[in-house]
Amino acid sequence: MPIPEDVTGEEIDKDVRQELQSLPKGLAEDVAKNLVMVARLIDEDPEGAYGYSKVALRLASRVAAVREAAGFAAYANQKYSEALAEFRAARRMTGNVELWPVMADCERGLGRPEKALDMAGAPEVHKLDKAGQVEMRLVAAGARRDMGQLDAAIVTLQSPELASNSVQPWTARLRYAYADALLAAGREDEAREWFAKAVESDKDGSTDASDRLAELDGVEFVDAFDEDETEADTEGAEKVVADDVDDEEGDLKD
Repeated sequence: MPIPEDVTGEEIDKDVRQELQSLPKGLAEDVAKNLVMVARLIDEDPEGAYGYSKVALRLASRVAAVREAAGFAAYANQKYSEALAEFRAARRMTGNVELWPVMADCERGLGRPEKALDMAGAPEVHKLDKAGQVEMRLVAAGARRDMGQLDAAIVTLQSPELASNSVQPWTARLRYAYADALLAAGREDEAREWFAKAVESDKDGSTDASDRLAELDGVEFVDAFDEDETEADTEGAEKVVADDVDDEEGDLKD
């Protein structure tokens, strides 16, 4: 797959670059460039990212960072079985547990929420950092909802992290998930309160909390382009009516 000229491979994280040092220099550069493309495209063009991840995988399947990148690219394309296999491979190579929450979410994607809940209660969770533990809580709540256990999902999300006034990178997503669960349970007033809190903490627009809040408040957004078209149509209709009236008046005079 083509690599843009501005991609050098130097953009990758230094830890990944260190992993690639086990490869011949030219090969390491090629792999690095493909990994850069995966990271660059995964949000906006997941299919493209997946393509580059397969190239990197073909070149260096024994590098943990490559297996992890391939896992995330497959995950972004909802290829959960493939993603889970790649994450497991990366974990075997490194021995760390940071991929545990996303592995559990793959189990959800495969229609196995019970397995995701088993993973949420495993010893590995205690080895996660705070962000990882919050992510695991989100996955567990999602698994409860998959099983139709709304009240249990709400309770799962109730935590010191949810109640904290401190804003962390995961705060908006946690508040959003809680608001969404409350709304699904028919607790609209509480849901509105937590969507509002999610908006306050969502500095980078990672959720659509503001849209959900507006929807609850009955606010409708009109696209400016559509509004201009509507005004033009109205003006055109008024002109036609006016022309018809003029024609009728002319006929009467005749």
